[in-house]
Amino acid sequence: MTGARITRALMRLTPAILPFADAATAELPLGRLMRLALFQVTVGMAAVLLIGTLNRVMIVELAVPAWIVALMLSLPLIFAPLRALVGFRSDRHRSVLGWRRVPFIWFGTLLQFGGLAIMPFALLLLSGDTTGPVWAGQLAAALAFVLVGAGLHTVQTVGLALATDLAPARARPKVVALLCVMLLVGMMVSALAFGLLLADFSAVRLIQVIQGAALVTIILNGVALWKQEPRDPERTRRDAARPNFSQSWALYAGNGLARRRLVATGLGTAAFSMQDILLEPYGGQILHLSVAATTALTAMLAAGGGLGLLIAARWLNRGGDPFRVAAAGAVVGIMAFSAVVFAAPLASPQLFATGVTLIGLGGGLFAHGTLTASMAKAGPEDTGLALGAWGAVQASAAGLAIAASGIVRDVGSELATSGALGEALSDASIGYLIVYHIEIALLFATLVAIGPLVREGRRTSPKSERGLAPSALVQPSS
Repeated sequence: MTGARITRALMRLTPAILPFADAATAELPLGRLMRLALFQVTVGMAAVLLIGTLNRVMIVELAVPAWIVALMLSLPLIFAPLRALVGFRSDRHRSVLGWRRVPFIWFGTLLQFGGLAIMPFALLLLSGDTTGPVWAGQLAAALAFVLVGAGLHTVQTVGLALATDLAPARARPKVVALLCVMLLVGMMVSALAFGLLLADFSAVRLIQVIQGAALVTIILNGVALWKQEPRDPERTRRDAARPNFSQSWALYAGNGLARRRLVATGLGTAAFSMQDILLEPYGGQILHLSVAATTALTAMLAAGGGLGLLIAARWLNRGGDPFRVAAAGAVVGIMAFSAVVFAAPLASPQLFATGVTLIGLGGGLFAHGTLTASMAKAGPEDTGLALGAWGAVQASAAGLAIAASGIVRDVGSELATSGALGEALSDASIGYLIVYHIEIALLFATLVAIGPLVREGRRTSPKSERGLAPSALVQPSS
């Protein structure tokens, strides 16, 4: 009797102690949901390996020219616009086994595994520290990066579609938040692990670490897929009508304000992404922060992002409009970048740290709102297409914004220090501040794009929307 009372008390406390424990439902229990979320861990690990660890290793330890590194790191972006097509194919997949999502996630996993398996040897050839021809290293490295990028985008797009299929509409905001948090967890844990494992760098250690990542990827994704998608041969039979991609895209894009949703997603994502490669250099060069202090910025950004996801999940679960959540994220972002801008003339590291945390908070709110809206606006037969379109816009906008930010910062700094902008704008911080002002402008443009979407949600009957998600629910990863 006492044991039963204790169990009931723990059941009441768990949702309060564990922020996303109440994302579980009878249809998708917590254990199964956490297992499914492992695909986001492998996506986060791959992202950190490509953008963070290998970026530094290729330039510093392997002495690969920076332009080649930049080219290699941009190759996964080539596949990003194809996410809508991948999602569409998973919606319409023909299979005698009755699976729609499983084959795509599995083959995406194999692409990641293959790319990671050949990558360390390709990088050693690329560095010129071998007897092999350099062109072979360049070709093999390009193939490795393309394979990892294609696999990463495929796994994330179809994994999110599978989560949407399995989760009941009322639980989707919390499921989205949990999946985004697992992406952050994968990034943080893998960043620490790669840093520790490669502290004593050697070519053999590089091979071991990258191929270890390949093995972890295939194991975790296999566990994530196990007994998740129910088999339904009727849905995937070969004689079923299959509209082509252009027809499905025209139907999706012509439904309501779908194009405006994608424009708002692209603008907001670009606004929050331009700072990705600039915050730490800004803190070190302009505010004279130590290496340890600038490294801590990543933790602040992640903490703010996690808090934003938690607030968004609770807001949406209480019947909030996801576009209002996204708009709130944009408003927080404007305040955040304003704080970062004023940190330089005020020489205030505290204001800078506050701004960085608020960037994470605003980004978490915005990503959760737009992703949840994409989930809710998708019909049962075009979930993959809708989430693929969101992912394609989000990934492409982020990649282009990051690339543009480096160019704008370099050009702005060169003009400022050369005196071309006048004496008042000759400080070394001008290049950074130009980028931050562009981000603020993009966030205002995002609010303009979101306005009609909020009005559309207000006109929609709450009863009809609750069939999709809690009260006017209309909507990452990253």
